[in-house]
Amino acid sequence: MSICADALPSIAAPRRRERVRPFLLLLAGLAGAFVFIEPSPYEIVSLVTFTAFVAAGLTLNAAYIPLLLLVIVYNVGFTLSLLQVLGEDKTGMWVAVSWYLGVTAIGFALVMAEETSRRLRFLLAGVMIGAVIAAACGIAGYFGVLADLFTRYGRARGTFNDPNVFGPFLVLPAVLCVQRSLAGNLGTIVRNVAVLAVLLLGLVLSFSRGSWFMFAASATIAVLLSLVTARATAERARIILLAGIGVVFVGALVVAALSVDEVGTLFRERASLTQSYDSGPLGRFGRHILGALLALDHPLGIGPRQFHLYFVEDPHNVYLNAFLSGGWISGLAYALLVLITTGFGFATVLRPTPWQGAYIAIYSTFLGMAMLGFVIDSDHWRLFWMLLGLVWGLTIATRAQAPPPPPSGNRLTPASGAGR
Repeated sequence: MSICADALPSIAAPRRRERVRPFLLLLAGLAGAFVFIEPSPYEIVSLVTFTAFVAAGLTLNAAYIPLLLLVIVYNVGFTLSLLQVLGEDKTGMWVAVSWYLGVTAIGFALVMAEETSRRLRFLLAGVMIGAVIAAACGIAGYFGVLADLFTRYGRARGTFNDPNVFGPFLVLPAVLCVQRSLAGNLGTIVRNVAVLAVLLLGLVLSFSRGSWFMFAASATIAVLLSLVTARATAERARIILLAGIGVVFVGALVVAALSVDEVGTLFRERASLTQSYDSGPLGRFGRHILGALLALDHPLGIGPRQFHLYFVEDPHNVYLNAFLSGGWISGLAYALLVLITTGFGFATVLRPTPWQGAYIAIYSTFLGMAMLGFVIDSDHWRLFWMLLGLVWGLTIATRAQAPPPPPSGNRLTPASGAGR
């Protein structure tokens, strides 16, 4: 099945379009770093980008059906639950945003089916540039430059509305820097370590415990996957050595940041495993228990944006929020979407491809964000849906390009440069 405009007589036009469209992906990745207003630039740029790709032609085959169905079912649950609270403030817009973000996941998956390496390279370049700008703004704001604009409650927020969204956005580019450093030469290592220092300082100054955990988990997974996919003992030894040096580097960066009194004070406060708002019957974790019990009594959910009316605060658990905002339909669809994406991704991320290094970083970050979802509401994070779509797109592209298994007794060795 093809989604496309009328066929054009010239083959030169598609080639020209393919030269232009990757730059739209770069702009989409860049726009994701600027979330001051709603709708954000990302919504506008991504809409233009996907429109351009659809106009030129995208192929929707059977491999995409599970993603398509789960995204639709997930959002149908919200739409049905919305009928209970129709007309209440911002509920309709909340559901509309959910639908749109689901569409972006499908869009990224479809876009990666062809010209995979080139398109992925441009998209990630945009994400990297945007993250460096956001981190630099957050660092500058923390140290007094346009502090009202780039900080909130004494925490760096960069070009985002919330430090708790700013921090996690920096994780994907930071993990990319880690992976590239593990696989690259000395020049690559120096460049990526320099960028990583900026990103990690922004991450530290966000004082977001969730983003600290997410980076630690995602980077660890990326290192482990790099070890598993390494094809020589010397390469594995190099990865272990560089990972050890990296841990020392991160520790030194954190110690240097903590030497600033105000940074150290807030860091010690935020580094506690639990805060006052986490404990108690209506604390974060108490709300999770009460919310789960409430979900059992409401198969259709209680409606979008209603949880805080029952328990003062939002659920801060994306899985629980799916069950309560969209009923069992949305809750089960979201859980299946995460589980199936995790399984499909793991089945293909280990295969050698030209994009394996980037795929490792993307898949690792997706897993980190999926785990973080147990303590935060990430259902409207643009990066989550981008990552989910990329995992599906790269999974399908990997399966399409992977050669058939060699006959028994005639084992072939993958090219040494593949996937790095």
